[in-house]
Amino acid sequence: MKVWIVWLPNVWKSTLFNALTKSYWAEVGNFPFCTIDPNVGIVNVNDERLEKISKVVNTQKIIPATVEFVDIAGLVAWASKWEWLWNKFLANIRETDAILQVVRWFEDENVHHVNGEINPKKDIEIINSELIIADLETLERKMWDNGRKAKSWDKECIKKQEIYEKLKPHLEAGNLAITLDIPAEDRIFLKDSHFLTNKPFIYAVNLLETDLMMSENDLRNLIWITDKNIKVVPISAKLEYDMLELTEEERKEFLVDLWLTFNPVDVLIKTCFDALGLQYYFTAWEIEARAWTIRKWALAPEAAWEIHTDFQKKFIKAEVVNWKDLLDSWSFTEARSKWKVKMEWKDYVMQDWDVVLFKIGG
Repeated sequence: MKVWIVWLPNVWKSTLFNALTKSYWAEVGNFPFCTIDPNVGIVNVNDERLEKISKVVNTQKIIPATVEFVDIAGLVAWASKWEWLWNKFLANIRETDAILQVVRWFEDENVHHVNGEINPKKDIEIINSELIIADLETLERKMWDNGRKAKSWDKECIKKQEIYEKLKPHLEAGNLAITLDIPAEDRIFLKDSHFLTNKPFIYAVNLLETDLMMSENDLRNLIWITDKNIKVVPISAKLEYDMLELTEEERKEFLVDLWLTFNPVDVLIKTCFDALGLQYYFTAWEIEARAWTIRKWALAPEAAWEIHTDFQKKFIKAEVVNWKDLLDSWSFTEARSKWKVKMEWKDYVMQDWDVVLFKIGG
């Protein structure tokens, strides 16, 4: 699953990518279009529960869930008129599963702002308008092609055309397709059409380190994003980059010195993971403790498939224990003796806190 980092030039977007991936892959420069070709990195979804579980089963090998982040060129107003850049941008961004927009809210005389002022609301309007322009062009083609099919009284095409006719004024008013108020079962028609603004959006507000404790409501008011379905998180790209060379223990101490009770970059990564509609469950034994990525509301056989395709075909049942109960018991065997391990069958809906042992037939 891919998350693409997009925004205007010089918001420290590539710096954030380097901090996320703990690398120096992305070129960082104080000028527009420093990033032309995409930078790609696989990022761990750090979860302290996995580390605690590993101690219970006495293993040193920990395999967390991961998300793929891609850093692409920052855009400017009217980028859609620059055919060579715009086509390259569209070719890249259509492959993404979610969009992480980095919003600048910090003053630094050494980092030029492409519009000459710090105005996150205006910045958001610029980037969204470019994406909406692309969606309107796609929508015009879809409506013309689908409209011809709807005249043959194809029920699916008629329904799709109705949704398109609702979407057009919504986009023209400067709104994202993802915020169109339609029933969940109708949204599949938009997903199949691959509209750019129908992807999950996450806004990372790039702040000074002293502002990282700002509340979510204050962040939303700052960038004028009131829709609670769109995630908004604080981040300080410079702080993360400064900590790039620190060990995990040094990082924790550094954050404590700043009175931060959370790791901002870990919160951002987990938020992106959640926005993709994903969760994970745990397996734990002497060889390894591991987080397995699954879609939310996945059933137990689907979760077993992530380990091996045969596990889904030959699924019998699953032994499931809450990770906290496993920690309290210090072993699966002890957890069973305390009746903390439950037997679940094919209709079991996986939960975020599950530690699982699958029973497979021959």
